[in-house]
Amino acid sequence: MFIVLGPAPDAGPGTWCAVPAEADAPAGLPQAPAPVTFPREAVADVVRALPERLGVEPSGVRWVLASVAEEYPRWLRAGVRVDAVRDLSLGQRILLRAAAAGAVEYRPVVELPVQEPQGDAPAPAPPAVQGTMFDLPTEEAAATPDARALAAELAAQHCAVTVSAHPARLRLLLAAESQGAIVAAEMHRAGLPWRADLHDARLTERLGPRPAEGERPARLEALAEQVASDLGSPGLNPDSQKDLLRALQTAGVTVDSTRQHELQAWAARGGGAQAEARTARIAALLEYKALYRLWTANGWHWIDTWVRDGRFHAAYLVGGVVTGRWAAHGGGAMQVPAVVRDAVRADAGHLLTVADASQVEPRILAAMAQDAALAAAGSTPDLYREVAEQGRSAGTALDDRSRAKVTLLGAMYGATTGDSAALLPHLRRLYPAALALLEQAAAAGEAGRPVATWLGRFSPAPEPRWLEAVADRSTRQAESRAGMLRRSAGRFTRNFVVQGTAAEWALCWMGGIRRRLRTAGARTELVFFVHDEVVLHGPADEASAVAAAVRDAAAEAGRLLFGDAPVDFPLTVTQTESYADAK
Repeated sequence: MFIVLGPAPDAGPGTWCAVPAEADAPAGLPQAPAPVTFPREAVADVVRALPERLGVEPSGVRWVLASVAEEYPRWLRAGVRVDAVRDLSLGQRILLRAAAAGAVEYRPVVELPVQEPQGDAPAPAPPAVQGTMFDLPTEEAAATPDARALAAELAAQHCAVTVSAHPARLRLLLAAESQGAIVAAEMHRAGLPWRADLHDARLTERLGPRPAEGERPARLEALAEQVASDLGSPGLNPDSQKDLLRALQTAGVTVDSTRQHELQAWAARGGGAQAEARTARIAALLEYKALYRLWTANGWHWIDTWVRDGRFHAAYLVGGVVTGRWAAHGGGAMQVPAVVRDAVRADAGHLLTVADASQVEPRILAAMAQDAALAAAGSTPDLYREVAEQGRSAGTALDDRSRAKVTLLGAMYGATTGDSAALLPHLRRLYPAALALLEQAAAAGEAGRPVATWLGRFSPAPEPRWLEAVADRSTRQAESRAGMLRRSAGRFTRNFVVQGTAAEWALCWMGGIRRRLRTAGARTELVFFVHDEVVLHGPADEASAVAAAVRDAAAEAGRLLFGDAPVDFPLTVTQTESYADAK
């Protein structure tokens, strides 16, 4: 049964109602019993009591909300957790993209505000790198439509899914996205255990004592002076990219930017003694950049802002990247730098369970493409090693694990140069179905057409200015630019279908873990997530059962998406007191 929660129609501010709807009713239309009206502040009590009043098990209810991110934290503060929800705003975002691609017939009944995802998309400007948008803008919450309008929106979404080409897949995507919103809210509430004293000690070891506001730490100050001396530029401020680049070029360091990888590439030129001398010349600068990053991204201000009551409360943005991957509102929640991982410590008598999925994206590709040979490799613990074995048996140059890995990843990410591109014909010979899927996705992107993940999340359509740019043949420069833009779009769509489906697998994985923990009445909680890795925290005496639940959920996620496809999703599961020991 669905129960829609929202403001009561034609009622004063602060009055809400619950509108029951049978899950199997035509188009999800509201059914008897009549709506239940209650004061807004009593919503948690209603959620606790209403299933019994309606004669249904709590596990048989799917609560329907305009936005889980807006509403569910209120329930958590009141000590209420539920088995399942339907987030209409997230569903609307997915269906609008599908409708724009012509894949479904859908027109929203109400407009529900939701943060638009960030990430790569075809556009005249070079695409941004996915997975780096940690600090995303927030929007002021708009007034929630009343429960009657939300029930009508539920019906519209239900109808769109029912008549789609793959209703079971799209239904699973909407359910998994909504479940992800619950998981994100609960992880934010629980928080990742964090020892601020250990974090402070690591900072002090590397940077010196905490400086006064507006001053650099002692180690950075000393390095700044050393950089100025090494480059022959007294008084240089290395935080000024413009001044630093000018000083580097004046000193004969021929780089076009101050990025670390470009500086390292310059230092490596020539090899031997020349490379050693070049490396020594910019060693202080490279160390400065690394420590500056630590100070600004995870320094003392970060502790003050993000750690409270011994927990780092990551604020996730579900589907915050266009592929469906999560982003974060701030705090760098999509990574914990190695230098501070030891600050992540389990409470006394507890353990961290760190589960890392292995080689997810090539396994996803094998299952999507139904490529028998790659699926056979994906049924082994080390897919890349098995690809190398298959390549050796077939007499190809893909007879080494490292080459096999680079080539396969290059195929998924659109590498066009180097060893990966040179070995691509060998990969195509081994896995024709998998390569055909990737190349079809790339061709769609180059032509300005959207592509979809396995469950039905569509890539964004190109903007009109992109279409104008790729159609411009007026000059040789314009034609060259058009080709560059088409290839960039092809690389994006090539990876979108795989990375986006991997994100769907991860949603199902986390949903399966959460359900198993709730069914068992476990005290262990999901507390952190980043792409293919989850971290749980709970009593040590639950550790064995938790490890089994995590592995079982990974296998189940594969079956939910791909049925009986012969692809495994093995995990590395470590249970430890310190996160540093799991990495």
